[in-house]
Amino acid sequence: MQQRYFGNTGLKVSVLGFGAGHVGAESLSEDQAGTLLNRAVDRGVTLVDTARGYGLSEERIGRHLSYRRHDFILSSKGGYGAEGADDWTPPAIRRGIEQALTRMRVDWIDIFHLHSCPLETLRRDDLLSALDEARQAGLIRVAAYSGENDALAWAVASGRFGSIETSVNLADQHSAHSVLPRARERGLGVIAKRPIANAVWQFEERPAGQYAETYWERLHQLDLNGVREQAGLDWAEFALRFTAYQPNVHSAIVGTANIANLERNVRIIQEGPLRLDVLTQIEAAWERTGKTWPGEV
Repeated sequence: MQQRYFGNTGLKVSVLGFGAGHVGAESLSEDQAGTLLNRAVDRGVTLVDTARGYGLSEERIGRHLSYRRHDFILSSKGGYGAEGADDWTPPAIRRGIEQALTRMRVDWIDIFHLHSCPLETLRRDDLLSALDEARQAGLIRVAAYSGENDALAWAVASGRFGSIETSVNLADQHSAHSVLPRARERGLGVIAKRPIANAVWQFEERPAGQYAETYWERLHQLDLNGVREQAGLDWAEFALRFTAYQPNVHSAIVGTANIANLERNVRIIQEGPLRLDVLTQIEAAWERTGKTWPGEV
């Protein structure tokens, strides 16, 4: 698995990251969760991304991966859900990090994101100072922001963060075009979330009212099926290779509860970037149809 320098942070991450949201589901047994997490690291997937809001995810990382702490880069998110503190306050940052460390049975978190808070919250100096204090105390290594649009652009320009996490996929290219070039100039690490656009191709009809509805609509408007067929790829490979090899992305995180899907994703990544002619057609479709679309929060 290719490992990339993560901006100017001093960290290295795998081109394919593991999104540990599915690992937090109660429907997944402890044995299944442990096998999945360890298989990912065994396959060279060295970035594991979780969050306070991902169910049992942090606890299971602690039970099944903490003994391998030096084998992977740990990314988490917070600002909310800390016991004994109001959301989006300095105590929520401090206690949230401390509680996450306890749940994951680790001494430090490599990358800690403020998780999709709006711009007016993100700009508060008391919250940013709490992140700085956690970094200075060695509880986190990189202060980060996970989000989209104006808040993401501010985070990149502010000089207060070492990395960002944002949506990058065939149907969501706002950040890739408008924010990530500036992030690279400033030496920020970049994690791409939703790289396979919530696998919306699995829905034959528009999934009305579901999380994936916007991406379903956008992909149909982009009309990329002919480009995909010309490339000779199924949708999963077409989408994942597009995102993982974006020039300003360091790692693309894919979540799964299925080992077969994990193994498939590892194989896909080994195929490298899409052909230049395919990328040119995707770019033309975006310019023609999608360039005014904002990032999907």
